[in-house]
Amino acid sequence: MKIIGIIPARYASSRFPGKPLIDLKGKSMIQRVYEGVKKSSLLSDVIVATDDQRIVDEVLRFGGKVVLTSESHTTGTDRCGEVAQLLEDVDVVINIQGDEPLVDYRQIDQLAEAFSNELVSIATLGIQQVTLEDLENSNRIKIVTDVNGNALYFSRSAIPNSANYKGDALSTYPYLRHIGVYAFRRSTLLELTQLTPTLVEQVESLEQLRWLYYGYKINVVETKIETPNIDVPEDVKKVLEQLK
Repeated sequence: MKIIGIIPARYASSRFPGKPLIDLKGKSMIQRVYEGVKKSSLLSDVIVATDDQRIVDEVLRFGGKVVLTSESHTTGTDRCGEVAQLLEDVDVVINIQGDEPLVDYRQIDQLAEAFSNELVSIATLGIQQVTLEDLENSNRIKIVTDVNGNALYFSRSAIPNSANYKGDALSTYPYLRHIGVYAFRRSTLLELTQLTPTLVEQVESLEQLRWLYYGYKINVVETKIETPNIDVPEDVKKVLEQLK
């Protein structure tokens, strides 16, 4: 099975323009993400997918592989799909966020291993380290899964809702928080890029709800590993503190 990692990297982020190119102790963020992903022994290749020539130039400078994609893509999934369309010999694509400079290759390996099950077409990560603050934070995505570990729903709200529960739900129920790394069989990824956006995903602002709406199963792989990402300039400090 041929598995590749694709790192979508957009320059024009509304909250932090140019963040793939910020300096993190002598290396750009995109270089740190790329090098972290390359540590996975299960990936045949790693490719950056970007819409900006400045990012192309930076990836080529440090010796990485990069594809210049369309500027019209609204999601990283669509950007990965454009690259996957060019690679007919690939079986599985893992979409790694370009703002994860401390990405842990063991997460990548966990997702790759999920595809030893022929029934898995999409996989993502979840973690049980959930606090009350996480439940109340709309930027922390919560998941409910079925008996087979497939997602029933993703939400910015606390799910399941415990308003009528008599006990302490947080201490008794295994709440699951989403970690946004996705893996797809190539054929499935190409199908997903053709789906029409849905109202439920727009209300929650969660793209993966589109896939569930159209009947795709998302296998949730539980991990104990989490690394900080950089969404806004204020996040840089905590990452710098962890960089060696």
